[in-house]
Amino acid sequence: MLTAITRSVTESIVDCELTFLPRRHIDVSKAIRQHRQYEECLRRLGVHVISLAPEPGLPDSPFVEDVAVVVDELAVIAAMGAVTRKPEVQSIEHVLSLYRSARYLNDSATLEGGDVIQAGDSLYVGLSRRTNREGVDQLREAVSPFGYQVRAVKVSGCLHLSTGCSYIGSNTILANPDWVDVSRFDGFKIISVPRSEPWAANAMLIGDTVIAAGAYPKTRARLEQQGFRVETLDISELEKAEGGLTCLSLIFDSDKPAAVL
Repeated sequence: MLTAITRSVTESIVDCELTFLPRRHIDVSKAIRQHRQYEECLRRLGVHVISLAPEPGLPDSPFVEDVAVVVDELAVIAAMGAVTRKPEVQSIEHVLSLYRSARYLNDSATLEGGDVIQAGDSLYVGLSRRTNREGVDQLREAVSPFGYQVRAVKVSGCLHLSTGCSYIGSNTILANPDWVDVSRFDGFKIISVPRSEPWAANAMLIGDTVIAAGAYPKTRARLEQQGFRVETLDISELEKAEGGLTCLSLIFDSDKPAAVL
Protein backbone atom coordinates (compact mmCIF):
# COMPACT_ATOMS: atom_id res chain seq x y z
CA MET A 1 0.00 0.00 0.00
CA LEU A 2 1.15 3.50 -0.75
CA THR A 3 1.41 5.67 2.35
CA ALA A 4 1.58 9.46 2.30
CA ILE A 5 2.74 11.66 5.15
CA THR A 6 1.14 15.09 5.07
CA ARG A 7 0.96 18.08 7.41
CA SER A 8 -1.82 20.64 7.70
CA VAL A 9 -1.54 24.24 6.61
CA THR A 10 -1.60 26.98 9.27
CA GLU A 11 -1.84 30.76 9.19
CA SER A 12 1.94 31.02 9.35
CA ILE A 13 2.16 29.97 5.69
CA VAL A 14 2.02 33.67 4.85
CA ASP A 15 5.60 33.88 6.20
CA CYS A 16 6.90 31.08 3.96
CA GLU A 17 10.32 31.08 2.31
CA LEU A 18 10.24 32.49 -1.24
CA THR A 19 13.07 32.32 -3.75
CA PHE A 20 11.71 32.72 -7.28
CA LEU A 21 8.27 34.22 -6.62
CA PRO A 22 7.22 37.61 -5.28
CA ARG A 23 5.27 37.59 -2.03
CA ARG A 24 1.54 37.76 -2.63
CA HIS A 25 -1.51 37.59 -0.40
CA ILE A 26 -2.38 34.00 0.54
CA ASP A 27 -5.97 33.22 1.44
CA VAL A 28 -5.20 30.92 4.36
CA SER A 29 -8.71 29.51 4.69
CA LYS A 30 -8.69 28.60 1.00
CA ALA A 31 -5.20 27.11 1.30
CA ILE A 32 -6.42 24.89 4.16
CA ARG A 33 -9.40 23.73 2.07
CA GLN A 34 -7.14 23.01 -0.90
CA HIS A 35 -4.82 20.96 1.28
CA ARG A 36 -7.74 18.92 2.62
CA GLN A 37 -8.98 18.30 -0.92
CA TYR A 38 -5.49 17.12 -1.81
CA GLU A 39 -5.54 14.61 1.06
CA GLU A 40 -9.04 13.47 0.04
CA CYS A 41 -7.84 12.93 -3.53
CA LEU A 42 -4.98 10.72 -2.31
CA ARG A 43 -7.37 8.66 -0.18
CA ARG A 44 -9.79 8.28 -3.09
CA LEU A 45 -6.92 6.91 -5.17
CA GLY A 46 -6.14 4.30 -2.52
CA VAL A 47 -3.34 6.00 -0.59
CA HIS A 48 -3.14 5.67 3.19
CA VAL A 49 -2.70 9.23 4.47
CA ILE A 50 -0.92 10.00 7.75
CA SER A 51 -1.86 13.60 8.50
CA LEU A 52 0.50 15.06 11.08
CA ALA A 53 -0.37 17.75 13.58
CA PRO A 54 0.19 21.28 12.31
CA GLU A 55 3.36 23.20 13.16
CA PRO A 56 2.23 26.84 13.46
CA GLY A 57 5.80 28.06 14.04
CA LEU A 58 7.09 26.47 10.83
CA PRO A 59 5.55 28.22 7.80
CA ASP A 60 6.83 25.76 5.20
CA SER A 61 6.06 22.61 7.18
CA PRO A 62 3.16 21.50 4.89
CA PHE A 63 5.78 20.89 2.18
CA VAL A 64 6.82 17.59 3.72
CA GLU A 65 8.41 16.13 0.59
CA ASP A 66 11.57 18.08 1.30
CA VAL A 67 12.48 16.44 4.61
CA ALA A 68 13.50 12.98 3.35
CA VAL A 69 14.20 10.76 0.36
CA VAL A 70 12.47 7.42 0.83
CA VAL A 71 13.23 4.31 -1.20
CA ASP A 72 12.15 0.74 -0.46
CA GLU A 73 15.16 -0.06 1.69
CA LEU A 74 15.76 3.10 3.74
CA ALA A 75 14.98 6.76 4.33
CA VAL A 76 17.71 9.34 3.77
CA ILE A 77 16.95 12.25 6.09
CA ALA A 78 17.38 15.58 4.34
CA ALA A 79 19.93 18.24 5.20
CA MET A 80 17.69 21.22 4.56
CA GLY A 81 19.15 23.92 2.37
CA ALA A 82 17.00 26.57 4.05
CA VAL A 83 18.16 27.03 7.65
CA THR A 84 14.69 28.08 8.82
CA ARG A 85 13.30 24.71 7.68
CA LYS A 86 15.65 22.45 9.63
CA PRO A 87 13.23 22.00 12.60
CA GLU A 88 10.67 20.42 10.24
CA VAL A 89 12.62 17.17 10.17
CA GLN A 90 12.11 15.89 13.73
CA SER A 91 8.47 14.79 13.78
CA ILE A 92 8.50 13.31 10.28
CA GLU A 93 11.73 11.49 11.09
CA HIS A 94 9.90 9.84 13.99
CA VAL A 95 7.05 8.62 11.76
CA LEU A 96 9.44 7.35 9.10
CA SER A 97 11.30 5.33 11.74
CA LEU A 98 8.22 3.09 11.94
CA TYR A 99 8.73 2.09 8.31
CA ARG A 100 12.37 2.56 7.34
CA SER A 101 15.89 2.57 8.69
CA ALA A 102 17.37 6.06 8.52
CA ARG A 103 20.57 7.41 7.03
CA TYR A 104 21.89 10.90 7.67
CA LEU A 105 24.06 13.31 5.72
CA ASN A 106 27.02 15.11 7.24
CA ASP A 107 27.36 18.85 7.65
CA SER A 108 28.98 19.51 4.28
CA ALA A 109 25.85 18.44 2.40
CA THR A 110 22.59 20.13 1.62
CA LEU A 111 19.80 18.05 0.13
CA GLU A 112 16.05 18.55 -0.02
CA GLY A 113 13.62 15.86 -1.11
CA GLY A 114 12.00 18.16 -3.64
CA ASP A 115 15.19 17.88 -5.66
CA VAL A 116 14.86 14.10 -6.04
CA ILE A 117 12.81 12.34 -8.70
CA GLN A 118 12.71 8.55 -8.77
CA ALA A 119 12.10 6.56 -11.94
CA GLY A 120 12.57 2.87 -11.20
CA ASP A 121 16.05 2.31 -9.82
CA SER A 122 17.26 5.74 -10.95
CA LEU A 123 17.26 8.80 -8.69
CA TYR A 124 17.62 12.11 -10.50
CA VAL A 125 18.83 14.83 -8.14
CA GLY A 126 18.69 18.53 -8.83
CA LEU A 127 21.71 20.74 -8.29
CA SER A 128 19.76 23.75 -7.09
CA ARG A 129 19.66 26.56 -4.55
CA ARG A 130 18.75 23.93 -1.92
CA THR A 131 20.86 20.88 -2.90
CA ASN A 132 24.61 20.90 -3.46
CA ARG A 133 27.05 18.49 -5.08
CA GLU A 134 28.03 17.02 -1.72
CA GLY A 135 24.36 16.26 -1.05
CA VAL A 136 24.15 14.38 -4.34
CA ASP A 137 27.33 12.44 -3.57
CA GLN A 138 26.22 11.47 -0.08
CA LEU A 139 22.82 10.35 -1.32
CA ARG A 140 24.59 8.20 -3.90
CA GLU A 141 26.72 6.65 -1.17
CA ALA A 142 23.60 5.85 0.86
CA VAL A 143 21.51 4.21 -1.87
CA SER A 144 24.02 2.68 -4.29
CA PRO A 145 24.48 -0.49 -2.15
CA PHE A 146 20.84 -1.28 -2.95
CA GLY A 147 21.28 -0.96 -6.72
CA TYR A 148 20.11 2.61 -7.25
CA GLN A 149 21.77 4.91 -9.77
CA VAL A 150 22.03 8.60 -8.82
CA ARG A 151 22.29 11.19 -11.58
CA ALA A 152 22.71 14.92 -11.02
CA VAL A 153 20.58 17.35 -13.04
CA LYS A 154 21.27 21.07 -13.25
CA VAL A 155 18.36 23.26 -12.17
CA SER A 156 18.00 26.97 -12.90
CA GLY A 157 15.07 29.34 -12.69
CA CYS A 158 13.08 27.32 -10.16
CA LEU A 159 13.39 26.09 -6.59
CA HIS A 160 13.68 22.30 -6.96
CA LEU A 161 14.09 19.70 -9.67
CA SER A 162 10.49 18.60 -9.05
CA THR A 163 9.35 22.15 -9.78
CA GLY A 164 10.68 21.80 -13.30
CA CYS A 165 9.97 18.15 -14.09
CA SER A 166 8.17 15.02 -12.92
CA TYR A 167 8.22 11.32 -13.72
CA ILE A 168 4.66 10.40 -14.73
CA GLY A 169 5.06 6.76 -15.63
CA SER A 170 5.19 5.07 -19.05
CA ASN A 171 8.87 6.01 -19.30
CA THR A 172 7.82 9.67 -19.58
CA ILE A 173 9.07 12.90 -18.01
CA LEU A 174 6.87 15.99 -17.91
CA ALA A 175 9.27 18.92 -18.02
CA ASN A 176 9.96 22.60 -18.44
CA PRO A 177 13.18 22.49 -20.50
CA ASP A 178 13.89 26.13 -19.67
CA TRP A 179 14.45 25.18 -16.03
CA VAL A 180 16.01 21.71 -16.11
CA ASP A 181 18.58 19.99 -18.28
CA VAL A 182 16.37 17.38 -19.94
CA SER A 183 19.36 15.87 -21.75
CA ARG A 184 20.08 14.05 -18.47
CA PHE A 185 16.91 11.99 -18.99
CA ASP A 186 18.37 9.91 -21.76
CA GLY A 187 16.01 7.16 -22.92
CA PHE A 188 12.87 8.84 -21.59
CA LYS A 189 10.08 10.40 -23.59
CA ILE A 190 9.87 14.11 -22.76
CA ILE A 191 6.57 15.98 -22.74
CA SER A 192 7.34 19.69 -22.54
CA VAL A 193 4.90 22.02 -20.85
CA PRO A 194 3.75 25.05 -22.88
CA ARG A 195 5.86 28.14 -22.29
CA SER A 196 2.68 29.91 -21.22
CA GLU A 197 2.41 27.39 -18.33
CA PRO A 198 5.97 27.21 -16.97
CA TRP A 199 4.91 25.98 -13.49
CA ALA A 200 2.88 23.05 -14.85
CA ALA A 201 5.66 20.44 -14.82
CA ASN A 202 5.11 19.50 -11.18
CA ALA A 203 2.72 16.55 -11.28
CA MET A 204 2.42 13.24 -9.48
CA LEU A 205 1.59 9.68 -10.47
CA ILE A 206 -0.71 7.62 -8.23
CA GLY A 207 -1.52 4.25 -9.72
CA ASP A 208 -2.58 4.98 -13.29
CA THR A 209 -3.63 8.58 -12.59
CA VAL A 210 -1.53 11.68 -13.12
CA ILE A 211 -2.52 14.42 -10.69
CA ALA A 212 -1.87 17.85 -12.20
CA ALA A 213 -2.48 21.38 -11.00
CA GLY A 214 -5.78 22.76 -12.21
CA ALA A 215 -4.39 26.09 -13.38
CA TYR A 216 -2.76 24.59 -16.49
CA PRO A 217 -5.37 23.36 -19.00
CA LYS A 218 -2.97 23.28 -21.95
CA THR A 219 -0.68 20.90 -20.10
CA ARG A 220 -3.62 18.70 -19.15
CA ALA A 221 -4.66 18.57 -22.80
CA ARG A 222 -1.15 17.52 -23.85
CA LEU A 223 -1.11 14.73 -21.30
CA GLU A 224 -4.53 13.45 -22.29
CA GLN A 225 -3.57 13.53 -25.96
CA GLN A 226 -0.67 11.23 -25.05
CA GLY A 227 -3.05 8.78 -23.39
CA PHE A 228 -2.59 9.74 -19.74
CA ARG A 229 -5.47 9.67 -17.31
CA VAL A 230 -5.41 13.06 -15.59
CA GLU A 231 -7.08 14.43 -12.48
CA THR A 232 -6.61 18.07 -11.56
CA LEU A 233 -6.57 19.86 -8.22
CA ASP A 234 -6.74 23.54 -7.41
CA ILE A 235 -3.66 24.41 -5.34
CA SER A 236 -3.54 28.09 -6.29
CA GLU A 237 -2.93 29.40 -2.75
CA LEU A 238 -0.24 26.80 -2.06
CA GLU A 239 1.49 27.71 -5.30
CA LYS A 240 1.84 31.26 -3.98
CA ALA A 241 4.07 29.74 -1.28
CA GLU A 242 6.25 28.24 -4.04
CA GLY A 243 4.74 24.82 -3.42
CA GLY A 244 3.54 22.17 -5.84
CA LEU A 245 1.58 18.93 -5.75
CA THR A 246 4.52 16.68 -4.94
CA CYS A 247 5.68 19.02 -2.17
CA LEU A 248 2.57 18.31 -0.10
CA SER A 249 3.24 14.64 0.65
CA LEU A 250 6.03 12.21 1.33
CA ILE A 251 4.90 9.02 -0.41
CA PHE A 252 6.36 5.54 -0.08
CA ASP A 253 5.34 1.89 -0.27
CA SER A 254 4.57 0.75 3.26
CA ASP A 255 4.20 -2.93 2.25
CA LYS A 256 7.93 -3.22 1.63
CA PRO A 257 9.98 -3.61 4.85
CA ALA A 258 13.09 -1.55 5.41
CA ALA A 259 16.46 -3.16 4.99
CA VAL A 260 18.49 -4.04 8.08
CA LEU A 261 21.64 -1.96 7.84
